[in-house]
Parts: sequence; structure tokens; C-alpha cells
Amino acid sequence: MSSPAIVIIGAGVLGLSTAFELTRRGHRVTVVDPGGPNASRVAAGMVAPAMEAAIDDVSPDRAALLRAGRDLWPAFAQASGVAFARRPAEWRGGDVDAMAARLKTLGFEARRDGDRVITDEDGQIQPEQAMAALRDALGDGIIQGRVIRLTAQSDGWTIELDDQTLAASAVVLATGVGDAIPGSPEATRTLVENVQPIRGQIGVAKADLASHALRGPGAYVAPMTGGAVIGATMEPGRRDTVPDAAVGERLLEAAWRVLGRPPEPLDIEWRAGVRGASPDGLPMAGPAPDGAGLFLALAPRRNGWLLAPMVGAVVADAIEGRAPSPAARALDPRRF
Repeated sequence: MSSPAIVIIGAGVLGLSTAFELTRRGHRVTVVDPGGPNASRVAAGMVAPAMEAAIDDVSPDRAALLRAGRDLWPAFAQASGVAFARRPAEWRGGDVDAMAARLKTLGFEARRDGDRVITDEDGQIQPEQAMAALRDALGDGIIQGRVIRLTAQSDGWTIELDDQTLAASAVVLATGVGDAIPGSPEATRTLVENVQPIRGQIGVAKADLASHALRGPGAYVAPMTGGAVIGATMEPGRRDTVPDAAVGERLLEAAWRVLGRPPEPLDIEWRAGVRGASPDGLPMAGPAPDGAGLFLALAPRRNGWLLAPMVGAVVADAIEGRAPSPAARALDPRRF
């Protein structure tokens, strides 16, 4: 039996970001990567508190939390090697006046330019580059395996995998929309089982369609390495990851409207992934409701990349026994 100090189960953006944060604080960490589909790669990499807050018409407090998540990105990116860029974001079409008013009400800078609203408050990462950078930073701290069972011990946990058993003083469940792991305490099992799956479909086009994020009713278009990304659906309750041709057609039609250009042939790879959402749409990050030394980093809805550094810091603080920050209180899994 090997004995890493902290084991993180799951290798999506929340698991890797939490592992990186703990590692740079000097902890020994092992990430168990189950392999298979990873929704963190099926994303545009939006770090977009302004547009996300305005589109969802959230409260000022929620908008402030999203803004605080963005503000952690420059230092996190510099430390991890993730390429983060602040870029303008535009809203085109629909009720432009209402969008401008929502942005300003929520405290975001925004300006009108004809029939568009532009904000400089948002940014973007490239998911493939970001995932590779985080994995490189963690090196041999990532192992492949499927966790079969958790068992609480007097001084921590044992984690049984297909081919080995790990011992840990703390365990972080970053399992996405996966099933509750056998041996999970009852209240934790209930939280994990109640994570709502939300299917999202995007298209990656080999064409230079936009230099920054363009959004409008029904679609967005944003730059991506080698071309552009078109997205995205939010389909609650669906777990299938085979791209849907009809969904792709609707997204593409909406994207051309956002671009304000007539349709033209494009080479597009459609992708679908499934991410998790909590009942209030914020991640669950921090101590599990039962089980000493058990923590969660789950269910970010569509703001996994935006809130990843915040989730990592909140979980790391909880493991270290620090006093809860305002973000930690907002994301505490025990709020449900």
C-alpha cells in the first residue's frame, strides 16, 4: 500500500486545479484519473463573469463571486503555465438595451457600439492547452485507475483501485457526474447522486471566425487554437455524448446570425460532453457533510473553467483548516 498525503479522485478541471493548488502549497498529492470522456475538454474555456452573469440574470452577490473567480486567474495562470487572455466580449442581437442595463446593474463595465454591447471584463483559456499545462505541472502525481471503494480509517481513508490501494489523510471527490463511490458516507452519497447532468454540445471549426467572444440569442462564437468554437447547448438530464446532427444545425444557424454573415461551408468537428450542476448552479467545494477528511470539488454547471482557481483555493484552505473565506461559505457543500 502506497501512502500519498492527499488523493483527488477525478481529473477534470476542478480536480486538476485543486491538485495544483495543493501541490504549490507543498502538499503531496495523487490524482486518480479514471480516463474516458472529460467534459472539461468539451468547452470554449470562457472565463466570463460579465456575460455569464448577465445572460443568467444573477444577483449582484452572485456576479461579485464570478468576478472574484476571474480575478484569481492571472496569478493562477502564471504559476501553472495555463495561457489566460483578457479579451473583449460582445453581445449581438436580441434586446441589446436590456443586456447593457443588466451588465451595468451588476457592476460590469459595458459600452454600446451601434447594435452591440461590448465589455472588457471577460477572458478565455484554451481547454486543451490548459489541461495539458495542469497535467504537466502535476507530472507523475497523476495515475490512471478506477476507484472501487472508499473506506474510512481512524487517521484518514483507504482508496481501493483496480490494481492497488492508496492511503490518504484527505480525499477530494472531483468525480463530475460519476456515480457515488461505494463506501461514501450517506450524506455525501446523496449530494453526489443529486448532481444534475447537463449535456453540452459545441462545434470546433477550422476557420478564423472571431478574434474574441461574440454572443447572441442561441449561440456564441469564440476563437480557439486552429480556428473557432461554436456553442453551446445546455440540455439538463442528458448523459449521452454522441453529437446530435440536428442540434449542430441549430447552433450553426444561430452562430451565423451572431456573426452577421451569410452561411458558408465549414469544416466542423461536433463534440458533446456532460457536466454537473448543483441545485443552485454553484460548485460544491469544501468539506463533505459527513466523513472527516473528505472534501468535494463538484458540479460547476457551465462555469468550471471560470471558477477552477477559486474551487482549488477553497478546497485547499479547508484541508489546511483555515477559516472559511466568503467564497468558501458560498460554495460550501453543506449549504444543501
